[in-house]
Amino acid sequence: MDPQVKEQIEKEINNNKICLFMKGTPDAPQCGFSMAVANILKILKVEFKGVNVLENQNLREGIKTFSEWPTIPQLYINKEFVGGCDIVKEMYENGELKEVLKKNSLI
Repeated sequence: MDPQVKEQIEKEINNNKICLFMKGTPDAPQCGFSMAVANILKILKVEFKGVNVLENQNLREGIKTFSEWPTIPQLYINKEFVGGCDIVKEMYENGELKEVLKKNSLI
């Protein structure tokens, strides 16, 4: 992986308590899965940083290598990889996501 891309990913994760690597932006998602995760975070009323992977092909591939996860979106909470759309949706539906956010004093 390009060292600059790795550094950029680490910087985003380290500087934002909730960081969502997504296609598009929180206000204008470019795919349904990214929209679903962004909407869940909005419903929970948490501040989060959306990182648009479509702006940079190296970043788009790099985040998959970084997390060893093949799909986007990818959610990080307090520097920990939470998962992609299906996992986040399931965690939201069973209340687990809210617990993780509470535990980290984010809501």
